[in-house]
Amino acid sequence: MKRRLLTTSAIIAAGLAALTVSAAAPAGIAADTPSATPQHVDDFQLTDQTRLAQRLYYFNYVPAIVVMTRTNGSAVSKSASAQLEKLNAAYKDKGVIVWAMDSTVADTREAVAAEVKAQKLTVPVLMDEYQLVGESMGVKREGEVFVINPKTWTVAYRGPMDVRADKAVAALLAGGKPEIARAADTVGREVAFTDRAHTADISYSKTVAPILQEKCVSCHVNGGIGPFAMNSYETIKGFAPMIRETIRTRRMPPYFADPHIGAFKNDQGLTGEETKTLVHWIENGAPRGDGADPLLANKTRTAPEWPTELGKPDVVINLPAYKVPATGLVEYQNQVVDNPFKENTWLKAIAMRPGDRRVLHHVVSNHIPGPNQSADTIPGGSVGSYTPGAQPQVMGDNTGAPVPGGGKLHFQMHYTTMGKETTDVTQVGFYTLKTQPEYIKRSTVISTFALEIPAGEARHQEVAYLTFPADAYLYTLYPHAHYRGYHVELKAITPDGKEQMLLSLPKYDFNWQRDYDPVTPIHVTAGTKLVATWVYDNSTHNPANPDPKRTVRWGEQTPDEMMYFRLNYRWADETTTHVRNDLQAKLFASQAMGSLDSNLDGYIEKSELKGPMAYLQAKFDEADVKHTGKLTPEQFSKLMPGMRRGRRQQETPDV
Repeated sequence: MKRRLLTTSAIIAAGLAALTVSAAAPAGIAADTPSATPQHVDDFQLTDQTRLAQRLYYFNYVPAIVVMTRTNGSAVSKSASAQLEKLNAAYKDKGVIVWAMDSTVADTREAVAAEVKAQKLTVPVLMDEYQLVGESMGVKREGEVFVINPKTWTVAYRGPMDVRADKAVAALLAGGKPEIARAADTVGREVAFTDRAHTADISYSKTVAPILQEKCVSCHVNGGIGPFAMNSYETIKGFAPMIRETIRTRRMPPYFADPHIGAFKNDQGLTGEETKTLVHWIENGAPRGDGADPLLANKTRTAPEWPTELGKPDVVINLPAYKVPATGLVEYQNQVVDNPFKENTWLKAIAMRPGDRRVLHHVVSNHIPGPNQSADTIPGGSVGSYTPGAQPQVMGDNTGAPVPGGGKLHFQMHYTTMGKETTDVTQVGFYTLKTQPEYIKRSTVISTFALEIPAGEARHQEVAYLTFPADAYLYTLYPHAHYRGYHVELKAITPDGKEQMLLSLPKYDFNWQRDYDPVTPIHVTAGTKLVATWVYDNSTHNPANPDPKRTVRWGEQTPDEMMYFRLNYRWADETTTHVRNDLQAKLFASQAMGSLDSNLDGYIEKSELKGPMAYLQAKFDEADVKHTGKLTPEQFSKLMPGMRRGRRQQETPDV
């Protein structure tokens, strides 16, 4: 469940602390304390009430981390939260991280967000909805404060939210070792951890192995993308500490959509019950128990050449071989091959098979008409794309991707070096429809070329949108950024102001870029804005950041950055026999405004012309003929007549 393969002995040694909780009460806590404080605080990732991911070990550079338990609708929690807010105000400029944490199952994120807003709190509330973090920290009741020392990942103080918590933080800042207070001093509601008593009842053969078979084995198979094959109990036992860690930090399985927002066909995430089952089983020592080992059936199983659900493609093309050097930046390689389709063709699916996935960053494509080719009877567009972790693109729902007959196919190849020379020969597999579909699958992009991320900024936000001129149905939501991408969301705002969140990735992962295909296509009504919001981490604390000292702008290479969100859709009243290119033109016309209008008010202000667009500020006053400080779409189009991108770019917006 992790790309870097470790030896079994190293993993077991590294994970002993994660699996061992001392039965004796830690120093400074009375022996009658109901839930003992752990000797070591293990890493975790939780989503806060704003839908942003917070990971504990990310903050290993701060002097102290404060976590206070709370519940909704409680006078004790309200009072303690007010004190926590004061503590945060006193220490945030000194680098201290302050969180509240809600482990009460009945408290929904929406209800918590409403209470936080009503109380005017600024401290993030971590939603421990599976209770795994509260369990491992020994939480007993609301209002408990844990002051964590990031240098050792130990609890320096546990007790009430009073002056002792403040003194504990001050002691850590001064390099001291505060005494741990009795947890029993805390008053307030007890937090019920209902699964604590059932961890010994989990069966490996009947429960654990089937979860792994369903959610993990497709990658963790001989020759698969996973670093080890899940083919026996002994293998799982050896990797158990790492499996626990990757689940608690939400890095595995590699599916990152917020489970409370939308339902998607390709959902590979663990359910809450599956998550708790695996973690509890491992924390209980990963016992073998009785019964046969279902994973033994994977001993001879190997990764399929092409996706199992699709089978062998109808047409396969080999892209030209390219020798990727050991080091340096590689310019985009534009490979052009003959179109294998001599007649107009409709595709039901496209799968790309990288020759060397270690160096292939992405592939985007389009159809190039022949020099004497007559006007297309079907629109030309993308003929497939690839990004790290990508799955096949399947059209479905009586739609197809059009490929005009003749001409050429163009593939833009982006390679990254890995310290060793290698040769890539990527294959593209096309699955064709035997009859003409009813609907045309189209693509567009929400983006901004005015992207500008200040040097060192940890949570920089960029916003862009598209306005749909007619009813449509969304089939695929695909966010893309580079190494600094941290968090992304897409929401719909209808003309009457109603908002609906369509997709949220609390923590974006550059190494696993997936299409998110709604189970039911999302109906978008005419006039609706689809708003993409990206959060970037350009700080020194982002381990993947190429250069935190640099102000980053839009660029194609990975050391640069992108603000990008692709949509696959169809127009509600367009069919393959009634093509609506006029709607395409109107949609594309909204991109210029949506790429710059970051406050969503329908106008362009001078301050919104930033980054590569900052040069237009010199012409702003001339265009602002009524001196309102804002430009209408019509005024802006005159200011920047060349803003509209070319048709080919618009029709092939994959990455």
